[in-house]
Amino acid sequence: MSDKEEPKEGEDLIPKPPPKLAARGIRTFTVCRQNDETGVSGEGVVIEGVTLATGQCIVHWLYPPPRGGIAIFDSMNDFIRVHIKPHPGNQTIITYQDGEQQTFEGE
Repeated sequence: MSDKEEPKEGEDLIPKPPPKLAARGIRTFTVCRQNDETGVSGEGVVIEGVTLATGQCIVHWLYPPPRGGIAIFDSMNDFIRVHIKPHPGNQTIITYQDGEQQTFEGE
């Protein structure tokens, strides 16, 4: 059907096969630690990462130099649960490309 044709009555209700490609879209972020409880990664921006439209999260640790390390999580929440919440004293700030921030302060 071309862009100019109107859908036939009921045609938009017919189930369609799933798309051949996964959802698209990338949202970048950085992770900044105000403190480093473990003394391993340091302070300041220690991670750059992306969240994909699928919900997966890919992080690039900026330590150890010169390459750092890469990790893949099923979701941003999984990453936060594993690497941010266990270290509340780090006073971590996650900043997304659109300026949204999440802060995790010590308790």
